[in-house]
Amino acid sequence: MKKLCLILSMLGAAVTAHAADPLNGTLWKTIDDETNQPKALVRFSEQKDGMLSGTIEKILVPGEDGPCEGCEGAYHNKPLKGVSIVHHLKSIGGGQYANGEITDPKNGKTYSLKGEILNQGKTLKLRGYLGISLLGRNQIWQRVQ
Repeated sequence: MKKLCLILSMLGAAVTAHAADPLNGTLWKTIDDETNQPKALVRFSEQKDGMLSGTIEKILVPGEDGPCEGCEGAYHNKPLKGVSIVHHLKSIGGGQYANGEITDPKNGKTYSLKGEILNQGKTLKLRGYLGISLLGRNQIWQRVQ
């Protein structure tokens, strides 16, 4: 009986580990789509409902790691470290993601989000948009770990 319980728990752990999303726990360097410069490090985590969120772990722009004076709304005069900017991102298979949202803390606006993992997991291509995907912008993030 003990052996059976041990085998079943090992199988359960293997299935759970296999089911984890490839973005879960990964850290990415965000690259500004206008300046092409690194801005922050964002870590993805899988929520209880299976959706992914992304939280700022570190600001890479010197002088911008304090309170965000230029930010609007809820982020005004708040540190950006620890802010969750990606919400509800869902894997649709094959390294592709959809139905998410991304918030630009500088202006407080939230955009629809889709993305895909490229280059053997080294690159994350994200597209934020309003309404339809054609009316949006891409960002390419680089995997750190």
